[in-house]
Amino acid sequence: MRSFRVFWMALGVLTPGLLSQEGADIGTTLMEDPSVKAALDAAQRFEPQTLEDQIRLCEIPAPPFQEGRRAEALRRTFEESGLENVRIDEVGNVLGERPGQSRRPHLVFSAHLDTVFPEGTNVKVAREGTSLKGPGIADDCRGLAVVIGVIRALNHAKIRTPGTITFVGTVGEEGLGDLRGVKNLFERSLSDAIDRFVSVDGTGPAITHIAVGSYRYRVKYKGSGGHSYGAFGMANPIHALGRAIGKIAEFQVQKDPKTTFNVGRIGGGTSVNSIAHEAWMEVDLRSADKDSLQALEDRFRKVIGQALTEENERWANRGKLSLIAELSGLRPPGRTAESSPIVQAAVSVNKALGLPVRLAEGSTDSNIPMSLNIPAITIGGGGTGTGAHSLDEAFDSTDSWRGTQRAALLAIALALN
Repeated sequence: MRSFRVFWMALGVLTPGLLSQEGADIGTTLMEDPSVKAALDAAQRFEPQTLEDQIRLCEIPAPPFQEGRRAEALRRTFEESGLENVRIDEVGNVLGERPGQSRRPHLVFSAHLDTVFPEGTNVKVAREGTSLKGPGIADDCRGLAVVIGVIRALNHAKIRTPGTITFVGTVGEEGLGDLRGVKNLFERSLSDAIDRFVSVDGTGPAITHIAVGSYRYRVKYKGSGGHSYGAFGMANPIHALGRAIGKIAEFQVQKDPKTTFNVGRIGGGTSVNSIAHEAWMEVDLRSADKDSLQALEDRFRKVIGQALTEENERWANRGKLSLIAELSGLRPPGRTAESSPIVQAAVSVNKALGLPVRLAEGSTDSNIPMSLNIPAITIGGGGTGTGAHSLDEAFDSTDSWRGTQRAALLAIALALN
């Protein structure tokens, strides 16, 4: 990323000045500009509308792979906000452009549409004082609302940035969505056109610059099955699955870099008095370090094979089992250096607004650009969230306008040359 420059207001357009300014001070410098002050004031003043947007979008179901209704609502909002070239791409992402003086630098400012909750979940939001309670209200209805709040603030202050900003609502961030939305942005919809990427995900003031990678597997043991008494002595897929889970549970992993494993779901079998014809599990392996993640995957694949061999040998290969291990999700690890201009700009913005600076790691849409060495971070949307991914998920909107302000100021900073 090139050095940031100071931009002063001239006829409603932010135009280059003479003083060169690195990202480490860009937040304080921008706040001297009257138009930027107007945008930040608007972010605070219009926070009630941002909260209404948060509730409105959250009450539109967006189960995994079924984000269409919420996407259509966001598309209409983008159009009503004056964005250009508003569209829904082939995988379901919503995109809308706010042109700058030129196409580059091109900033993508995004949040994700989907939730973890299945179809039929009651998504009605309960409001009591500053508390909003409902599935997905923080993750990531808050992010979507902040994206809209940034557009509103820039429009109110009549700011035209030097570079173009494309605002996006992505699909497939959660669960087995496998980041299909953001992958499509970089592979097709905006291929070779993204200079900087910001995802607004969750709450608080954190700046995520380390991408935790993950391998997600669906493992299935298959056999002929049979009656638990009459066919006794045949290899049993559920027993093989149990052997595999037991081996996985004994893994010793690194604390630094943090590396984790989890058997998240299991299934199979027909009845209590039947030898199953198949049994399956879903497994999540994670680390922010590529080599550690690869080593963990190698161990995982080794032990599921050992479990198969042991179960077959136990019963002299009678009703011999087979094994299918499918990679159902791949989130590559990555990192945006703490010293990079995009991270330094985000730190500067937090400091300028009196927000705490906390650098973090996580698994978000930013995994993809980070793995491609494209400057990227994920930020929280302000406020305080609790109970993420549970039916008791809640958002405390006390001073949540500070998150909208932070996002608006960061968007302006990253749309500079």
